[in-house]
Amino acid sequence: MHDTPVTPNPEIARSVVAAGIRTNCHDVGNGPPVLLIHGSGPGVSAWANWRLVIPELARQARVVAPDMVGFGYTDRPPGQRYDMDAWVGQALGLLDALDIDRADIVGNSFGGALALALAIRQPQRVRRLVLMGSVGVPFPITPGLDAVWGYTPSLPHMRALLDIFAWDRGLVNDDLARLRYEASIRPGFQESFAAMFPAPRQRWVDAMASRESDIRALPHQTLVVHGREDQVIPLSNSLTLAGWIPRAQLHVFGQCGHWTQIEHAARFARLVGGFLAEAGADEPAPLTR
Repeated sequence: MHDTPVTPNPEIARSVVAAGIRTNCHDVGNGPPVLLIHGSGPGVSAWANWRLVIPELARQARVVAPDMVGFGYTDRPPGQRYDMDAWVGQALGLLDALDIDRADIVGNSFGGALALALAIRQPQRVRRLVLMGSVGVPFPITPGLDAVWGYTPSLPHMRALLDIFAWDRGLVNDDLARLRYEASIRPGFQESFAAMFPAPRQRWVDAMASRESDIRALPHQTLVVHGREDQVIPLSNSLTLAGWIPRAQLHVFGQCGHWTQIEHAARFARLVGGFLAEAGADEPAPLTR
């Protein structure tokens, strides 16, 4: 009789204590460090969000992709606050723990708001920014985002959410819905998720927004990316960010929802990889008003 081999869970990587929080963190590749910050969907993890992008960027960079506290396989300390101060503190603590003085930061949705806040508070820790389907500016909450943050666990609810996330319905099948549903009901996952974004949810959009004056003062070269058909975060957010950030460029993917990094994975990885590898001045440019 032979034991059935246990397949390792690819979502679980190395454990790093960041600002006192034991953080599940993927750390692969060599080269300039790139910090990937995931979104805030139910059952999300760094691996679920970035699994198609990590191996491509790792060809040229050291890719660091943590589960932010409250998500994935990172510890959920009793009494943990889930707010921008806590998440920025964890991200900076992770860079410190990994001896990374300065990194490129790629933020998806919720992660974009976090990336913006980090760059505003500690600009010297950031080389270049990539903001994808980003929160971080004021906007009326969409029905799509309200549904995502208001998720209650069931397979039909998860299937409905995947229909909101993706433009390409070929990506949304019963197998993926079941995987994401099962992820959302792992011990502790839904409890922390429900605690983060209770109704009314417009206040959480507002809490994640940075001040316009602070965004306009960002000195970093920034790539702003959005899916044209995004039902979760409006395209207008990225138009605003591209207008406010002095050294910004904007790329809009057509026939694409909120999952740019999945629906257009190869193009997204090439776009981001090329932007991060570009030669040119990366020191903050003096702003003229």
